[in-house]
Amino acid sequence: MDFNEYQKKALATDHSVGSDTVSAEFFAILLGFAGETGEIAEKFKKIYWHKSGKWDEEDKKLLSKELGDVLWYVSSLATHLGITLNDVAKGNIEKLESRVERGVHLGNGDER
Repeated sequence: MDFNEYQKKALATDHSVGSDTVSAEFFAILLGFAGETGEIAEKFKKIYWHKSGKWDEEDKKLLSKELGDVLWYVSSLATHLGITLNDVAKGNIEKLESRVERGVHLGNGDER
């Protein structure tokens, strides 16, 4: 499955799309995204503190599910903005490659 196919399938489960403003629905999606990324950070914190930083297969399964939730929210936000996930992914790779070419990949290399 490619990103655009995922985005189309995810859209079928997203009832918030349909406006080009920062609406209550859009804000809820943004908060959901922040919450899911927080859940990932929390799981890694527990791995670090309670498991000496070593994850196991169960941890990977749980983290994979959380990453899937983050992907859903990214898809929703992109859809709200009229952007495809393929374009997001392509643009990100181009930005990262530019940073490597300019030797700024270890710091703030965003072009201004």
